[in-house]
Amino acid sequence: MVFKITHKDKKTKARIGILHTKKGNIETPFFMPVATKATAKFINPGKLIESGAKAIISNALILSLKPGSKIIKKLGGIGKFMNFLGINFTDSGGFQMYSPSTYISSNNQGVFFRNPFNGEKIFITPEKDMEIQLDINSDVAMCLDRMPLFKDSKKEIENAVILTTTWAKRCKEHHDELQKKIPKEKRQLLFGITQGGIHKDLRKRSINELKKLDFDGYSVGGLGLGEKRKDEMKMIELQKSILPDNKPIYLMGIGDPVEILDAISKGIDIFDSRMPTQNARRGTLFTSNRKLKILNKKYESDKSPIDKNCTCFVCKNYSRAYIKFLLSQDEPVGKELASYHNLYYLQNLMKEAKIAIKNNKFKEFNKKITEIYNN
Repeated sequence: MVFKITHKDKKTKARIGILHTKKGNIETPFFMPVATKATAKFINPGKLIESGAKAIISNALILSLKPGSKIIKKLGGIGKFMNFLGINFTDSGGFQMYSPSTYISSNNQGVFFRNPFNGEKIFITPEKDMEIQLDINSDVAMCLDRMPLFKDSKKEIENAVILTTTWAKRCKEHHDELQKKIPKEKRQLLFGITQGGIHKDLRKRSINELKKLDFDGYSVGGLGLGEKRKDEMKMIELQKSILPDNKPIYLMGIGDPVEILDAISKGIDIFDSRMPTQNARRGTLFTSNRKLKILNKKYESDKSPIDKNCTCFVCKNYSRAYIKFLLSQDEPVGKELASYHNLYYLQNLMKEAKIAIKNNKFKEFNKKITEIYNN
């Protein structure tokens, strides 16, 4: 069994489970820092582990271009390549379709991308994508999907759903074929990604079509792109109502503390986002007393830590004044310290969420954090 639920909160749909991968087991819910190029920006793999991260996600498409998936394979796979001791997820490159600088076009056969390193035109098929991710040797791979933009018309989003299903079938078939001779416990897991924007009929169609393919897990794609929070939660509830309870659900690209907790209350198990580190580099820090805008002038001589209730090495050793100064000077160390704190905060939030679920107090915990951040 790939996923086993161990605890359920009695007042919400929040749950704790164990995801079994070839590298080992990981308890859900968990948040993954984004390590696009086999590293999080300004945070080395050892510090990721120290912050509490048990899993990270990297970009298979980008890594296949540099240093190259064959090189990573030769060096023992992405975990050994970057010396990350946790679980490695890889994304397919679908997010790059959100970027006009890399995305060119797509059709039934695959996607045309522009190589960000040399401008060369490249073509990725679902089969090629699976081969890349198996060479990279991540523990969990994502299907190639067509991610529409929030502003796209319903017809464009419908076309994205059609392509996503078409590619998912080919990904699953090729992925299964390539791993036929590998014992089940040593196989890479494969997650399907549903699309459909906030259109209930399209999202329902996507979920039902991918459900038939029986993936190891399912990702909720194409949200967190400008839609209202209530619409996002409706799509999560729809996905949960259709898929079997024993399938892990991964909400892609979400890193806001309140948004994460709201999604956990609906039964989401896995999260990732570049937002916590990106915001940190720009001076927005998570604390036990709402977000802190550290670049404000009032902090230039503030001796206190970012968060007096935080036990991370940043809060134990450095003042707000120091971090404000470093960030204002665009110093890499400032970006490192700020990013580490935000990641530590989120990992600690996940620990507290799991304690609340085990004690059937998640609803109260969610309300408390929401009130702090909304004040």
